[in-house]
Amino acid sequence: MDGFSVTFPEAVCFGASLALSGVFYYLHRKKKTVVDKLESAPHVTIDEKLRNLLKATPGEVLQYAVIEGTVRPVSESLRSQSHQDVVGVLQKFTLKEHRLVWSGLSRSWMDTERVLHKRVNVVPFFLVGLDETAVRVLSPLYASGEHTEIINEKFHQPSYSFGQLVGQYLSGDKPKGHLEIEEMLKVGTTLTGIGELILDMEGNLCLRPPSDNSQYFLSSADFETVCKENYLVAFWWKTLAAASALAGAAVLLWVALRYYKHLKRRWESEQESQEFARLQAEAARLRANDREAAPNEAHSGNECVICLTHPRDCILLECGHVCCCYVCFQSLPRRKCPICRQDIVRVLPFYQP
Repeated sequence: MDGFSVTFPEAVCFGASLALSGVFYYLHRKKKTVVDKLESAPHVTIDEKLRNLLKATPGEVLQYAVIEGTVRPVSESLRSQSHQDVVGVLQKFTLKEHRLVWSGLSRSWMDTERVLHKRVNVVPFFLVGLDETAVRVLSPLYASGEHTEIINEKFHQPSYSFGQLVGQYLSGDKPKGHLEIEEMLKVGTTLTGIGELILDMEGNLCLRPPSDNSQYFLSSADFETVCKENYLVAFWWKTLAAASALAGAAVLLWVALRYYKHLKRRWESEQESQEFARLQAEAARLRANDREAAPNEAHSGNECVICLTHPRDCILLECGHVCCCYVCFQSLPRRKCPICRQDIVRVLPFYQP
């Protein structure tokens, strides 16, 4: 590609779109695998028949199954610190700091937050069916899905003196306060569990993270909602992958269009050179005779305005100026007349006797 090169922004845009498209497609395939596993997972009811089903299953394991039950602690439950009448089996405390930080780029205050402290308390619990059959939930902290409920949210806003406020504005960092959040999985909540069902050594029913690394779910929503949420995530990853691929294709098309224009200009230049050479050859005999007759006058007052050496031997159209030689015309950085700066549409040989 003589005389043509891909610009740095074009290379960066194409490479970034290609990389993002690959990442988004990988995330889409990963989430699509989760959706396919969910759609193929059997739904089982928590009752005595479930124990018999597992006993009849090779290895006494259902590798990926869906159950629904009511949360009940194995022994003692956890009590909320803000509401003494609320009890649960899983409790989360989060302390966040909110600050206003001045952004020199946008010339505005930006709200930022960071987690200062996080604590999780959990006690063993069951998912209980209608006939009081219980399935013990193992490793609930490894589960995905929304299964806790915010029961307390309190914002502590500090008071500052005038001098402190002035210092904060000058430093560009203003603390807004601290947010305390308490979440809990309450006793009596209906929970959807999706994972591996087993019978332990003592013959108890247990739900645990799948041994084949499939995604483990505990959700307060029903199974259809869980499937829909994961399907939407997979759809958006697919959309982003397609958009990134289209952006890369657009960059590639733009480069191809530039290359086509480059080839077209080069072809037109070659055609123009050939046409000019042909027309110039027709006047070569007359020019040679004139140079032999008056060698000192051939260039007098007819020098190229660019090189001041060669005679003016071409006429620029559409403006009609005769101001340069053909060699200098070919060296022009832009096809514009050196005299009037109009665009040069065509060039013809010019002979002045």
